[in-house]
Amino acid sequence: MGKIAQGILGGLSGKVGNVIGGNWKGIDYLRIKPSSVANPRTVGQVNQRNKFTVTLEFLQPNLAFVQKGYKNYAVKMTQFNAAMSYVLNNAIIGVEPDFSVDYPTAFLSRGNLSGALNPSTDLATPGEVTFAWDDNSAEGNANTTDKAMLLVYNPTKKESISQLEGADRTVGTDTVIIPSTYAGDTVELFMAFIAADGSRVSNSVYLGSGTAS
Repeated sequence: MGKIAQGILGGLSGKVGNVIGGNWKGIDYLRIKPSSVANPRTVGQVNQRNKFTVTLEFLQPNLAFVQKGYKNYAVKMTQFNAAMSYVLNNAIIGVEPDFSVDYPTAFLSRGNLSGALNPSTDLATPGEVTFAWDDNSAEGNANTTDKAMLLVYNPTKKESISQLEGADRTVGTDTVIIPSTYAGDTVELFMAFIAADGSRVSNSVYLGSGTAS
């Protein structure tokens, strides 16, 4: 039963019908109890929740990368929420109930900075992944001081190792050290570029998967 503490003009505490009252930091408030959903487990609702879970499991281990990569898209939302929205709506594939992330379209960074030219990876050396690219610092809006952003994502362990301010664009190569526990696991590889002052980023590029040594 709800109670009105100070007469008809006082704050409501408790529930009256579908109105719930309370007090937060000295401020009286009222809210309407949401209407119950007749069938909260319709096929559409279940599918959407499954897609949401797949997206969340992909992005959570890559949070640090996303926070830099979606900086310019965090308008009235966090970088993570901006990435969630993009990946959920553009990069989830499959047929119910088996949904998965389409890595080539699942951008972990988005921006108009010139991206990587002819990127490649090498996993032959135990405990590390080497990334390589061609110097395109004279093209588009690229700069010689742009930094490589490199990511090794391990979906089996639901974790990742990243290099967020790696080698300059002109260097053409950089290495990410990975744990020995990754040996034998399939890893998914991404890279992007970020301006030296962090003001701009490129779209991330998916460089395929490989078996960690």
